[in-house]
Amino acid sequence: MATLHLSRLHFPVTALGPGRRIGLWVQGCYIRCPGCISVDTWAPNKGAVTTAIVSKAILAWLGRADGLTISGGEPLDQGDALENLLNDIRPRLAGDVLLYTGYPESAALDHPLIRSGLIDAVIPEPYELAAPQTTALRGSDNQPLIALTRLGRERYEHLLDAPPDRTLDVMIDKTGVWFAGIPGPGDFALLETALRAKGHRLATSADARALPDKD
Repeated sequence: MATLHLSRLHFPVTALGPGRRIGLWVQGCYIRCPGCISVDTWAPNKGAVTTAIVSKAILAWLGRADGLTISGGEPLDQGDALENLLNDIRPRLAGDVLLYTGYPESAALDHPLIRSGLIDAVIPEPYELAAPQTTALRGSDNQPLIALTRLGRERYEHLLDAPPDRTLDVMIDKTGVWFAGIPGPGDFALLETALRAKGHRLATSADARALPDKD
C-alpha cells in the first residue's frame, strides 16, 4: 500500500484516448506550464489517499472500461505510488494505459514507471502555449505520442498524425462544472468572454496568464 495525492477520478472519460476510459488526475505539479488548463492540480500535498482505496474504486469500473488515462498534475512525480496501483489493477484491465507527463521525452522514457511495462503509451514534454495544436490528444505539437507496447501500437498508431478532436467531456459535481479533454487554443478564454457578456461570473482552472484582460 502507498499514498497517492489524487485530484480526481472519473468514469467514463471519452476525450482522452480510445473508448470509454477511467480518468485519473494526480495532484501536485512543479512544472506549471504557462497556459495550463488545470492550475487546480498544481498545489502539492493535497488529496492524500491510499492506493488501496483508489484501486477499489477503479475495480468497480474495470469491466466496462476500455482503458485508463493518467494525467494531472504530474504523474511521474508520484511514480512509485502509481506503479503500486497499476501492479494491482493491470492484470484485470483489458484495455490500455495512457499517461500524460510534462517531463522531457528523454527523462520520461528513462523513468522507472515508464520502463516498468505497465504503461502502453505516453505523451511527454511540457505544454507550449505558443506552439500550434494540430494533432489528436496533444495540447501542443511539441508533445509526441509514443507507443511503448504492442497494445499501445494497436490502440494509438492511427492517432499519431490524426487531427485534433475538439470533443470535451463535461462533468458536473459538487465542486462545479469541469471538463476532460484537450480544448483548442483560447477555448477557455472564449467561454469566459461569452459568459461575461451574458452577465455571468466564471472562475476557471486555466492559468490566468492565458486569459484575456477583463478590463
